[in-house]
Amino acid sequence: MEASFFTVVFLPVALAVIMLGMGLSLVPDDFLRVAKYPKAALVGLISQLIVLPLIGFVIVKIIPMPNFIAVGLLILTLCPGGVTSNMISYFAKGDVALSVTLTALSSTITVFTIPIFTNLTLRYFIGTTSAVVLPISTTMLQIFVVTLIPIGLGMLIKQLFPELARRLEKATNKIAIAFLILIISALIIREWSRLPGFIAQVGIGVVLLNISAMLTGFYIGKLFNLSMPQRISIAIEVGFQNGTLAIAVTAGLLNNPDMAIPAAIYSLFMYITGFLAIRYGRRYARLYPSTQE
Repeated sequence: MEASFFTVVFLPVALAVIMLGMGLSLVPDDFLRVAKYPKAALVGLISQLIVLPLIGFVIVKIIPMPNFIAVGLLILTLCPGGVTSNMISYFAKGDVALSVTLTALSSTITVFTIPIFTNLTLRYFIGTTSAVVLPISTTMLQIFVVTLIPIGLGMLIKQLFPELARRLEKATNKIAIAFLILIISALIIREWSRLPGFIAQVGIGVVLLNISAMLTGFYIGKLFNLSMPQRISIAIEVGFQNGTLAIAVTAGLLNNPDMAIPAAIYSLFMYITGFLAIRYGRRYARLYPSTQE
């Protein structure tokens, strides 16, 4: 499949704008706050960066699906938390500071891990002789340009021009939602004739992945005696993946929009479980206000 305006221009620009919006909401302390509660941050990062891909691997092995769908689903698990996870944590009465910290750290770490583990995934499911190749150094540079540089620029604007950053953050949040809708709509239109088959192939896997991710994040937090707000934030952070980045990697860098279908469907479904997390978190906070610390 040849490169198009959608994959070469629109996807990178959309992702850069979304990352800029994230940067406008961050301050340097968000990266340093891990020292304040290292256990919660470590539990969250391990759940997201290690446990989630393992869950994804088990799912693609037990649920029958084409190899390219399996690759797309696993690439999604390699991505950092979604840009809306902090907002969902806030509405769910979670630990917003922890959520922001996990988003910031995972967005930085995955610049280096996505190319490496995506290559391993391609070799396992597609084969070493496949024409689908992801150059590690080039991919790291591309992800760095469209993720970390906009985040850094957003943070710089927030430090130097806080009032401008506040106004821009509101605008970029709306633009981010619009971009996500446009990206998913474009994929749906392009694959309309094959969409029912795709949903049948990946639907069960997406549902299992999202529910398993959120429950696993929550109960791992419980296992390590984290507070309820911290458990809620970890569950949301693990369950809300950056679908736009996954689509940029699959449809953009790999130039295979079919692999982007799992991320597109997941990006829609995760808001259902996100709504349930908000209801649960707010109800718990109302019933047990003394535990919200």
